[in-house]
Amino acid sequence: MASSAPARRSRPSARPIDPAVAAEYRTWLRQMLLIRRFEEKAGEAYSLGKIGGFCHLYIGQEAVAVGSIAALRPDDYIVCSYREHGHALARGIPPRAVMAELFGKAAGCSKGKGGSMHLFDASRGFLGGHAIVGAHIPLATGMAFAAKYRGTDRVAVCYFGEAAVNNGAFHEALNMAALWKLPCIYLCENNRYGMGTALERASAIYDVSERASSYDMINEVVDGQDVLAVKNATDRAVERARREQAPTLLEVRTYRFMGHSMSDPIHGHYRTREEVEEHRKRDPIALWSQRLIADGVMDEAAIRALDAEVTAEVGDAYEFADQAPEPEPSELYTDVYAEEERRER
Repeated sequence: MASSAPARRSRPSARPIDPAVAAEYRTWLRQMLLIRRFEEKAGEAYSLGKIGGFCHLYIGQEAVAVGSIAALRPDDYIVCSYREHGHALARGIPPRAVMAELFGKAAGCSKGKGGSMHLFDASRGFLGGHAIVGAHIPLATGMAFAAKYRGTDRVAVCYFGEAAVNNGAFHEALNMAALWKLPCIYLCENNRYGMGTALERASAIYDVSERASSYDMINEVVDGQDVLAVKNATDRAVERARREQAPTLLEVRTYRFMGHSMSDPIHGHYRTREEVEEHRKRDPIALWSQRLIADGVMDEAAIRALDAEVTAEVGDAYEFADQAPEPEPSELYTDVYAEEERRER
């Protein structure tokens, strides 16, 4: 696993950080550490047969979910692809509920029916977890349409990988959002590989952000290993969506340190060990740890203590999920159709 310890001790910053900002910075580090340790434990659970089906880990991409979700309000909409454990945790879904869902237990956030790829919590505006590549992008567009139609200033954010941009649903959704001026942020987590296929082997253009030009849509390329850069870029997109009800395409360039899924070796046959190790030098947790030390926000001892605290929380989530009961067979027949209240005419 990638190390999350600072690579070196940095000199203290000459300018003190505002206490409120420092607290927020520490929160981001905690969230990234939580995601990292959670995913490591999920990988362990999968290898032990505790988790069935598919399981796509988010290790290496933590700064994307943490930085972008930090820019949102609690009532904004979030829609994700199947690699969404990190987004769910960053949104505030308890680790116990997420781990229990991975285990297929009744205490899971989707009652054990969704598993790794279908995490939901409507109370937090977290509307999936979708397994079909690109199919959720029009759903986010619909949520943005609903927000505008109802006269609210809510924003919809849609996360997807670079392999999804070659699907027709992507183009139709972005065209509609630009045409109708919808408050939607399309956030492409470009980790360079759609399963085992490199972006340059599947796309006629390397810069995903340029695709927004076809729809006269604002776009931006973002360093996905820098949590602050992600936060600032998302802030700009959110402000544009709320003020102008205009959509944005963010191409956030990141890298997954693990394989595509648990069935894929870390290096596989499509990338070299040297490539992976080179990208590990920009581990988002290590980079942010170094920044906090340099700014005098935390020292190495405090970071180690925070890591230990998070590791214990993940251990508790694992034990909870392992001991939680299975769903009752009758649950097969619940939540199949939406219930509509009968109204007297």
